Formats: sequence, C-alpha cells, structure tokens
Amino acid sequence: MGRNLWDAEWEVTEPLVQQLLNLQFPHLASLPIREIGNGWDNTVYRVGDEYVFRFPRRQVAVDLLRTEARILPKLAGYITVPYAKPLFFGKESTHYPAPFLGYSYIPGKFPIGISDDARAQSAAALAKFLKNLHVFPVEVAQQEGILFDQRNLTDLAGRKERMLDFLSRFNLYITQEELDEIANYLQGITLERVEHRQVLLHGDLHFKNMLVDDSGILAGIIDWGDVNIGHPACDLSIAYSYLPPASRQAFYEIYGEVDDETKILARMIAVYIPMLLFMQAVDDKDEAIAEEAKSIIQRALAD
Repeated sequence: MGRNLWDAEWEVTEPLVQQLLNLQFPHLASLPIREIGNGWDNTVYRVGDEYVFRFPRRQVAVDLLRTEARILPKLAGYITVPYAKPLFFGKESTHYPAPFLGYSYIPGKFPIGISDDARAQSAAALAKFLKNLHVFPVEVAQQEGILFDQRNLTDLAGRKERMLDFLSRFNLYITQEELDEIANYLQGITLERVEHRQVLLHGDLHFKNMLVDDSGILAGIIDWGDVNIGHPACDLSIAYSYLPPASRQAFYEIYGEVDDETKILARMIAVYIPMLLFMQAVDDKDEAIAEEAKSIIQRALAD
C-alpha cells in the first residue's frame, strides 16, 4: 500500500514529550501536557498554559523547522497579527532524532464553521498582514536560509492536471454536481503559466494554520514551517478560500491591486489546498475537517 503525503515517519507520544522536557527543559517538566494536533509535518503539544511545542513527524520537516527558528525573530517588525514566537530550541538526541521548538501559546481555535460575517470582519487584518509580510526584504530572507519556492507554483497547467487527477478520488465522497462544478472550473482555466515573482511567503496559509477568537475574528497565524520566497498568489489564496466573495474587493483595496493572472493562480491554489486537506481528512476519518474543506472549495469557486 502506498504512503500518503501526510503519513508520519516518527510517532510523537505523550511519554516521549515528557521525557524530552525532563531532559532538555526540566523547569517545564512539571507542567501538564496534551496533544492538540497533527499536521502534515509536525505533531503539536500544549505545555502548561503558556507554551506550545512542535515536533517534526517527518524528515522533510526538520530543515523547515530550523529555517523557521531563524526567520521568525526577524519578522517581529513586519507581522501585524499575533504569531507563535519560538522560545525553546530543542535538540535532536538518542531519544528523538529531530530538533523541536517551543513557542508562546496563542489562544484561539481553528476557524471551522464560522459565519461569512465573521470572516468578513477579518478581511482588513488579513490584507494588512500580507501587505506587510510581502515587503520583507527578500535578500535578508535569503541570508537566513529561506529557499525559493520548490513547488513550481507558477505552473498552472501542471497543477490543473494534478487537480483533475484528484477528482477521481472524490467520487465516493461528494455529489456528481459538486464534482462537475470543480471539473468545469478547472477546464475553464486556459492560462498555463504565470511569471515568477519573489516575495517572502507564509507559504501554507489556510484554516488549519489560522486561529480565531470566540467571535470568529482572526486571532493569530501559526505554523510557519513552509515559509519561502515565491509568488504572492500562494498567500493571496486566502482571499478566496477564507473570505466571502463580497469581501474580496475590500481585501485588495488594503493589500493593493494585483493583476488578473495573480488572481487566477490565487483562486486555483485556494481550491487545490482544501482538496488535499479533504483527502487527508477522509483518510483520518475526520468528518469536521472534511466538511470544512468542502465548504472552502465552494467558497473559493463563488464569485
């Protein structure tokens, strides 16, 4: 049986976390710990009330974590929303083969099932956040080891082919009408490639890397493991995946106007990412995430 992109290479259990804290951060060892999430790359534990620790689940995540540890402190003057700041730098050992990071805890919850009104109220904050992040000096990012995008973001033709292939795995889980809507959207994309552009990106901006407060208002951006230099459409996808159509103009009025090719690519990524999240959720039998991913696709396709 083939491995999925999100399969773990290392299981990070509560006893292992306790052991690592005992050895490397003994002043934290008496605090209660509990697992609060598994992403593609990291397992996340809450430690006491003030901290969150992320442990790589796969070898590919190790360099990402090291890069994140170097760049995040440099972004303090640019990031305009709360974000997890690295405070504890764990080292690989005989007990666990990878470095790990401890951060300040940001209160909030994933924006699952929140209203369009609540989403609209975060349009300005998201636009300001990305406007400031995208002007961070690329040369400084390079000096800190940030790589240019390795995912070939600007190849729309290749992404379209992959997305059409994904649809063959969807037919057991969504209606024919929903399948047709996605397929028709993809077939309507005739642009094959956009020009490369280079800005500093969060690189993985979607609902599982965002936090909202009890009112559904943006409270923080987390998981900077995919920070890289590439096309701004990667992050601008949030205008389509997260915001209702009526809020997109207000978003661009603050962020700044972008060309039509960028908008086409941003919307495409806004459909692509929840397709991946949907497949992972089906694999994990997580109905809430699967439903959220489906609703994101519908929102991204809406004008």
